[in-house]
Amino acid sequence: MERDVWTTDEFGGSHQGAVGVLLADGTIPDPVYFDSASGPGGRSVAQWSVYDGRQGRPRAAVLRAVCSCGWVGSQHCLDWDVIGGDELAEAGDGQAAACERGWDAHTADVAAAAVPLPEAVTILLEQLETEIDKLTATSPVAALRAVRALEVLAGRQGYWAARGIRSNHDAGQAAAALGLSEREARRLIARLGVWTPHA
Repeated sequence: MERDVWTTDEFGGSHQGAVGVLLADGTIPDPVYFDSASGPGGRSVAQWSVYDGRQGRPRAAVLRAVCSCGWVGSQHCLDWDVIGGDELAEAGDGQAAACERGWDAHTADVAAAAVPLPEAVTILLEQLETEIDKLTATSPVAALRAVRALEVLAGRQGYWAARGIRSNHDAGQAAAALGLSEREARRLIARLGVWTPHA
């Protein structure tokens, strides 16, 4: 199914956002199927802008942000008296942008609810990013060596952190503290702790 989505580096698929559509009766429409012009098969599209009521397609009445975690944002109504014959992708751009801002606020709330990092660690991470960025401009090879050293350090420390989580927390607790879905938390802990997710 094709649809533009939003993600953050930290939360990935646990909080994948998009513009969702409601019809006038309050239902969520099925994806719109487009036949292929060049051969067999076709595409299923759920991009909000295809719900324009043309050629038998459903017509969107409301846009709202949705997230893979189940969160749903505020509703933003589409005024078809104003839209008229204009392309929905352009006429509804303001409502779609408002949806994205709502999802941005949602992920900010997720980050705020996650386990806080000590200030000293946050400052060190910011300094590292700044210094490696500078190094990249003058010596990309040295910058890559620094990144590789961080990769090794992350693997080593992540191993023991993951093992500690497995011993002292259940997956649900860890997921909530990390701002991830339980499935993604299990994957992360398993990857860093070097075991299979179902072990």
